[in-house]
Amino acid sequence: MRGVRRRVGATLRSVSAWTSPAAIEVESRLFRALAVLRVVVLINAVGLTIYRAGNFVSPAAALVCALVMVGWTAFVVWAYAAPSRRTAALVGADLAIALGLLLVTPLVKSPAFQASVPGFWVSGALLACAIHYRWIGGLLAGVALAAADLGLRQQNDQSIYGNAFLLVIGGPVVGYMCESVQRMAMERDQAERAAARAEERARLARAVHDGVLQVLALVQRRGGELGGDAAELGRLAGEQERELRALIRGEQPGRGPAAGLAHGMVDLAAALTELETGTVTVSGPATAVEMPADRAGEIVAATRAALDNVRRHVGEDARAWVLLQAFPDHVEVSVRDEGPGIPDGRVAEAEQDGRLGIAGSIRGRILDLGGTAELITGGTGTEWELTVPRG
Repeated sequence: MRGVRRRVGATLRSVSAWTSPAAIEVESRLFRALAVLRVVVLINAVGLTIYRAGNFVSPAAALVCALVMVGWTAFVVWAYAAPSRRTAALVGADLAIALGLLLVTPLVKSPAFQASVPGFWVSGALLACAIHYRWIGGLLAGVALAAADLGLRQQNDQSIYGNAFLLVIGGPVVGYMCESVQRMAMERDQAERAAARAEERARLARAVHDGVLQVLALVQRRGGELGGDAAELGRLAGEQERELRALIRGEQPGRGPAAGLAHGMVDLAAALTELETGTVTVSGPATAVEMPADRAGEIVAATRAALDNVRRHVGEDARAWVLLQAFPDHVEVSVRDEGPGIPDGRVAEAEQDGRLGIAGSIRGRILDLGGTAELITGGTGTEWELTVPRG
């Protein structure tokens, strides 16, 4: 029993502490709708009080009850309009007034009364509890009102029981619906903020990639060519380039190979960055490039084979650059180095000798995916251009 009370108390504290602007706005709209309902049920209650004036033992007491309902309705419509005034004291007082009008009914009418003094007017307090404290508030308020109404009557028929049942079941249902709407509003608000942050990070990543990273790569390459102090400057520029690239990738949400993607899909951009080393620079879009896992794996394998050829034929310290470009229907991966290039006829000669590294590891993989693998080579280096459909 203590555990139940602790859970109920924790629920009350947590739901009453929702301070998200989206949740508060939803609650405010619900209280504005409740204000209209309160006026309608007030008119009904006052009209029935006048119509049934002969049923009251004390007409003066009936008039006081009607004035209490009018005054309290006007007050709570004003009070609930401001979020800062929606306190536990106000909601508790609202429910207490409704219960008090129920409890005085036998005195104002007679112990054998059929209809209570407030009638449907008590639904205003019930819905206020449900809106502010969600399903648990609606349940507790419904049980309290139903118990008070049934406990005062000398005789309960089917219609009276039905009304009590509606109080008990209606409160938590309305409360649950209010909570669901507020939760959806908060999730939408969070998604919009996340999308805005992601868009801003992508914009900054593009700006950094097109400016700072290109300059650092150029300084590193030229420094290595000049030697001396320039070589040291180039080495430092290379380190800063790698750190900056890692920082950009780290700020992108879901940049792990499968994080945040649909089942069976991976981020090709994240998978290719795993190939980056001190001599290999990988560049790509600032956002995830989703592809089926098997196709992405073959592209990564072909790219790795091209880089292995750079290390084998140009040198362990040879620089290489991998560039990924994503289009709606296909992706393009280029692997470039600055080695001496491949002499004419060397590739065909290697295939004839049974050395199928290029034919099998690169071209074969890409052709199996329905793509193309073009080799561009000459005196200024070698470049592979791999084009693969996304689907």
